[in-house]
Amino acid sequence: MNLANKLTLIRIFLVPFFLVFIAFRDLTYSTFIATFIFILASLTDKLDGYIARSRNQITRFGKLMDPLADKLLVTSALISLVELHVIPSWAAVIIIAREFAVSGLRTIAASDGTVIAASWWGKIKTVIQIVAIILLLLKVNIGSSKYLTDLVDKHSWMNNFFAIVPTIALYIAVIVTILSGVDYFVKNKGAINTDK
Repeated sequence: MNLANKLTLIRIFLVPFFLVFIAFRDLTYSTFIATFIFILASLTDKLDGYIARSRNQITRFGKLMDPLADKLLVTSALISLVELHVIPSWAAVIIIAREFAVSGLRTIAASDGTVIAASWWGKIKTVIQIVAIILLLLKVNIGSSKYLTDLVDKHSWMNNFFAIVPTIALYIAVIVTILSGVDYFVKNKGAINTDK
């Protein structure tokens, strides 16, 4: 249980706290705290990967748990945003369905002793998803704060930014998510052998 793996577990541990604060969004600063927790958890993803590579601490546990922690964090945020009516359910379903599909592929490969690590496409997908979710959470924060709402309304560029950019980021995340899923299955099609 090295430092990189501990950070992965911390990311998983932070998810319930994010859900609690986003659920009680009517409380003062609750959505701000939820957004901070999400950003903090996202940073542990970059940090544990850097530590694992720089210290040569890449383990089978990390290869399996790191993507799982990412999926848990992103899925929790997406479902919360659907509940808040910030994003359409179809976008969340596509992203989550891809995560289930790739997890199933990893399970099949693991039964043969093969560990499928996160690919370049998978890493890019995670970064874009996290950026999109952070932008969407910031949009929620603006809507829950009269001060921020007034501030954004006074600056047309900010108003335009939060009216358009978070949605565009979500659509990009959906497209990249689909592409990364296809990439996983194409590169690891040998793991699915119907003769076994």
